[in-house]
Order: sequence, then structure tokens, then C-alpha cells
Amino acid sequence: MRPLSAFLGLLLVTACAWAQDLPKYPPPAEVKAAFLKMLDRPKVAADPKVEETSRHASGWTLERLHIASENKADGRIERVPMLILRPEKSEKKLPAVIVLHGTGGSMQGMLGHLGELANRNIIGIAVDARYHGARGEKGSSAYVDAIAKAWTTTNDKTREHPFYYDTCWDLWRVLDYLETRPEIDSKRIGMVGISMGGIQTWLAAAVDERVAVIAPSIAVQSFKWSLDNDQWNGRARTIAKAHELAAKDLGEPKVNRKVCRELWNKVIPGMLDQFDCPSMLRLFAGRPMIIVSGTKDGNCPIVGAKIAIASAEKAYADAGQSERLKVSIAEVGHTITQEQWQETWAWFERWLVEPKQ
Repeated sequence: MRPLSAFLGLLLVTACAWAQDLPKYPPPAEVKAAFLKMLDRPKVAADPKVEETSRHASGWTLERLHIASENKADGRIERVPMLILRPEKSEKKLPAVIVLHGTGGSMQGMLGHLGELANRNIIGIAVDARYHGARGEKGSSAYVDAIAKAWTTTNDKTREHPFYYDTCWDLWRVLDYLETRPEIDSKRIGMVGISMGGIQTWLAAAVDERVAVIAPSIAVQSFKWSLDNDQWNGRARTIAKAHELAAKDLGEPKVNRKVCRELWNKVIPGMLDQFDCPSMLRLFAGRPMIIVSGTKDGNCPIVGAKIAIASAEKAYADAGQSERLKVSIAEVGHTITQEQWQETWAWFERWLVEPKQ
């Protein structure tokens, strides 16, 4: 499908009007500090373990490894599986991009995207999110079970946050590790995420300026707008079992707005106010960002996405950096068109391979 140029033009024209009606959030510095504090936990040494290396179709070397992320309450070490597609030898440091999969996906499914990056002389990194890939069962069942468990956990100190948040901690530790890699230019690291991975992108990278360029794809939205306007169904369906359990516990005959509010406030606290997308996107202002959305996306309704986009446009304009924000909207559902993928790769190539001041 072709991008909707006319629609995008209208969006740009009306951005100021949208900005006037944006929700009021705390200053960006306060939001950043609050998010970091909420997820803070003792750091552990990365202790990287390389499992194997092989030659990829791109001609580059594919490295499979894992690093330590945290000590769990039960004494286990949480480890992050990782793929790194890199040149066998490199005479100079290269830019790198972390590619994040969606709900039910895995790092293995991101190999094609790593190849696209290699074709542009960019090192590609993929990781398994919490309870996905090598960290869970096939599909999203382990992920949904973990969210359900978080809902039923009564102790705030032992409750996990598998719904987006804990993977953000993992990503910060991945960045720590990438800074030690001799072939990676730590000043030129980007991040692109699809759906769930896109949400983790705008959460994790918003508060970590080591991520120089970002591409949250089919992920920009407003959780608050979706809830207030009964557009929560698409999001709830992605983790239906957890929502159905919450409905039963709350004595509701079926999943409804009340159920979503109670569940979200418990397992992703702050997502309905200061950590919602329109607030977090303000923290990117000045760093190059491309936003990819669809007009028919039930998981990320376009009206809520427009609120988040308007918030970003205002922040970038206020910073005098509007040219560093790009928005690509296509007439599709919860998917990314080939044209949008090409726009995304070109964006990383522009800002990482040949950085502009």
C-alpha cells in the first residue's frame, strides 16, 4: 500500500491544533527520573557467553550469545539471548541497530532485518524479549502467563513487570554490553521495534540517550485515549488470558474498560499518565526518530497515535529540530509496508552511516 501523502499533509497542518489539547504531563526530566527509579534494580556483570558463530548469507559473521541482566528474587540469573550480525573483521568502528520483535516473536525472526542492516554497513543486534524465544515457550503463552502472574502477585516488591517494562531493563544492560564491543561505535547506536518491540523502543530509548536514532513501528499510540474512548479491544486481545483472569477476579462478566484500567495500572503502572506515549516521545526531541503507523491499526488506533505524534512534533519544533522527526502513515492495519521498511532503513543510513550535525 502506498503511504497516505494527503493524510500526512493534513496531520502536519493540524499538529498545532492537536498540541493545544495535549494532556498535561510533568516536565520531561521528571518523567525520565521517575521511569528510571521505578525500574531500578541492582546491576550485575554482563558475563557474556558466546554459544556459536557462523557465516551469514550477507557474508558477515553471525554471533549467538547471551548476557546477564539481573539477579531474580528466587536467586536465578536472568540472561538475555542475543544475535549480533557483524563483519568478521572491521578496521573501524561501525554503527549498530537493535531490532526488537513483536508479541509472540523472537530474535530469530529478526534475521532478515539484520541482513538489511548489514547491506548498509550497519551491525545488527536482535534480542529475545522477556518470556519470548529462548526465554519462554513457542509463541506468546509464557508471556501472557507471566502477565497473569504479575496481576495476581500481591507483594509489590516481588512483582515482575513482564508487560513491556522488564525488557526495558534488559535493553539498558544490552547497551552497557554493546559499549564494550570493539567493532561498535557507541555514539551511533539505533533501535527499531515492531509492535510490542516498538513500545519497548519508545519506553527504553526515551530515557537512555545512548540510543541515537529510533524507529518505533506500529507502536505509537495513547493508552489513555484508547481506554477513555473504548478502543482498548485490540490491545487486550494480544494478552487475552491475563485480561480474562482480571475480569474474573474483579467480578466482571467480561473484559471491559474497568478491567483494563485495573490491570494496566498494576502491571504497567504509569502507562495511563506520565509514561504514556505522548509523554515519553517528548524525551526524544533532538534525536532522529521515524514513526511508522497505519490508519486501520486496531492495536494502535490512529486517533491516539495522532495525539502522540502531535506531542512529538511540538517537542521537536520547540527544540528547533523538526527535520529530525519523520512520520510515515499507510492505509493498513497492524502491519508495516515494504515502502515503510525502506523508509526506515534509509533513515538509519542517513543518521548513523553518515551522521548529520
